[in-house]
Amino acid sequence: MKKIMMLLVVITTALTQTTYAQDKPEEPSSKGFDKSKLFFGGNFGLGFGSNTSSIIVSPQAGYRFNTHFAAGAGINFNYYSYTTYWSSVEAKTRSGYTGLNIFGRVYPIPYILIQAQPEVNYSWGSIKYADNSPTEKLKGQFVPSLLIGGGAAIPTGGNGALLLMLQYDVLQESRSPYGNKPFFTMGYNF
Repeated sequence: MKKIMMLLVVITTALTQTTYAQDKPEEPSSKGFDKSKLFFGGNFGLGFGSNTSSIIVSPQAGYRFNTHFAAGAGINFNYYSYTTYWSSVEAKTRSGYTGLNIFGRVYPIPYILIQAQPEVNYSWGSIKYADNSPTEKLKGQFVPSLLIGGGAAIPTGGNGALLLMLQYDVLQESRSPYGNKPFFTMGYNF
């Protein structure tokens, strides 16, 4: 893991230095909407293990106001399935989340970003026990989250960028799809 992280740092530094030399100063734009400042992207994830699986789809659209500020909105879909064992009783939990988010980004220096992302997700699910007892439905509810984090936007040519971020849900609501620990995300903007 340390070797992978070191490789990412080296690649990020090399791309940053190469691309930074090619950047042109931003031309003052006329007032109004400039569709060349729109970006699209988001996160997509699949995870499969012996007792767990997950699917995450979170497309986003945003607008880069200038070299230091961007904002946008997106939708979320997360599905989780995992098996747990309590006192030798097996239970299969399935839960899903769907919702909306908005985000704001600050780029204090080129290619480094700080992001805040409030969102609300509707949560639902069920627990099925192996002892043939009835399936327990989890009550559907809205779950707010506030993700705070930062990372790097690694240019990939043109207007594209690979986003590597460390985030944390500061609200810590029960049933949050993000748990109670910082988490790493990787996404792409084009």
